[in-house]
Amino acid sequence: MAITDWPEGERPRERLLSHGAEALSDAELLAIYLRVGVRGKSAVDLARDLLQRFDGRLGVLAEATLEELASVSGIGMAKAAQLKASFELARRALSQEMASRDTFAAPGQVRDWLRLKLGGRPHEVFMALWLDAQNRLLRAEELFTGSLTQTSVYPREVVKAALAHNAAAVILAHNHPSGVAEPSRADEMLTRTLKEALAMVDVKLLDHFIVAGTQPPLSFAERGLI
Repeated sequence: MAITDWPEGERPRERLLSHGAEALSDAELLAIYLRVGVRGKSAVDLARDLLQRFDGRLGVLAEATLEELASVSGIGMAKAAQLKASFELARRALSQEMASRDTFAAPGQVRDWLRLKLGGRPHEVFMALWLDAQNRLLRAEELFTGSLTQTSVYPREVVKAALAHNAAAVILAHNHPSGVAEPSRADEMLTRTLKEALAMVDVKLLDHFIVAGTQPPLSFAERGLI
């Protein structure tokens, strides 16, 4: 049955207009973006297929390549390009917000951006959000990548990057592709080492986040680990 044949109160677009975007499921929001389905499938059915193909996680979907998106039946390259553009716009909007205000005072925006950026990566990525003296974002930089289980992080390279950006502070982040956000003993030791190394060049480590799928990133500062 086409969405136009559904009762008006069940149609995604009408529900959004009546109740707001936050009332819709991921599939319903994607269906509004896709606009139409394919033969035998409504836009909502197609959106569900798309999510299922990428483990039911928007973070994984956001990191999919154009070719991976287009390979889903009913999507094609045009819709795939639209989806990639929408996720990139979301990242850029959050980046601009972080660059225009005190990033450390808006931890929710940082978490949202990191979830979009790292939540769907299949391998570990270690990155830094370099901040100025007012905690405004100077640059978000991926410093190291690794295997599914570990990343080699070199404190000397982190310090060199801090100096290159003339940073006053930094928020570090890395992802756990396993989906488990709990810090390992190695994560805690690395954080202490980096904090000490950065302090030698007057760069303050404000926080270290672990991103694991779509769940809220874990904050070392909130855990008392910084």
